[in-house]
Amino acid sequence: MTATDINSAAGMAEKETAAERRARLFALITKADMYLNLVALGWVTPLLKIAAGEPARHNLKEVWRTLVLPLLGIGLFLALWAQTAPMVNTSLGAIPGPLQVWEQVENLYDDHQRQRDKEAAFYERQDRRNEKLLAEGKADKVKHRSYTGKPTYLDQIITSLQTVAMGFLIATLVAVPLGILCGLSRGVNAALNPLIQIFKPVSPLAWLPLVTMVVSALMTSSDGWFAKSFIVSAVTVTLCSLWPTLINTAHGVSSIDKDLMNVGRVLKLSWPSKVVKLVLPSALPLIFTGLRLSLGVGWMVLIAAEMLAQNPGLGKFVWDEFQNGSSSSLAKIMVAVLTIGLIGVLLDRMMYALQTMFTYSANR
Repeated sequence: MTATDINSAAGMAEKETAAERRARLFALITKADMYLNLVALGWVTPLLKIAAGEPARHNLKEVWRTLVLPLLGIGLFLALWAQTAPMVNTSLGAIPGPLQVWEQVENLYDDHQRQRDKEAAFYERQDRRNEKLLAEGKADKVKHRSYTGKPTYLDQIITSLQTVAMGFLIATLVAVPLGILCGLSRGVNAALNPLIQIFKPVSPLAWLPLVTMVVSALMTSSDGWFAKSFIVSAVTVTLCSLWPTLINTAHGVSSIDKDLMNVGRVLKLSWPSKVVKLVLPSALPLIFTGLRLSLGVGWMVLIAAEMLAQNPGLGKFVWDEFQNGSSSSLAKIMVAVLTIGLIGVLLDRMMYALQTMFTYSANR
């Protein structure tokens, strides 16, 4: 073999190695794209492809569509809001613009910090007092009290999240098994379908008085893990949010390939094994679609439920500010509106991430 042949073979090996490296790089970018989309960063993928050597024209169009256009839309919305808000006057003054709303965001956060400082000072004073009593031999007079300051805006957000989580969990535990039964049995579906159609469109405002009376009758004492207002709000969320999951689960189960069910019969699988190994894996995409819809409905219903049940969450915050009627109330209500919307988006993305993790079709 001549020196020329050796150099040619070495060049081909280098080219093959470079091609392999590029293929691995694009495989990594493709894999990362799924995770970037979960956190609304899909526009990063075209930039990575450009950096990896792909033609820029098509990828720049993707950046324009996934990043620039959304930013333009948000910017246009903020500009229109800032221009038109002062034109609308209410009994509490003009509608606040973006700057006034941002000022209230800062004020609410500062209020949260002040409350946390007061709480820390309260427990510090209590600890000093108890230590002094112990040193004096008065252990019987030592007392431990919880801080009872008013909940801050961040505390109310946490309360709302806990309430919707409780209602959504109960709704899921009820809706998924019922949906499986409806999907597997025409008789069960025929029996439950009229009830589903009747109760599905009922407003939370109609459920709330009934739930309040039932919970009040069952919870005769205020002692317990959860406050009565929390239980009322969570149960109302459950009653309004379980229907999308129930309907989608039933549809997903009834749509399973009949050949797959016949395989279960041939293998003589027990009913629980059939549900776990055949039914659930096949119906998971539609079940998760129902769960995403239910969580969205539950979050929307929660605000109205908290307003009327006086559960100390975002709904009560909006109602209190409406009743307060101060000069900053409108701006604070708008902070709550934007918070509710942003949390709703995050909850939906969280459910989409779970769907991507647990279902095959969501990954494709």
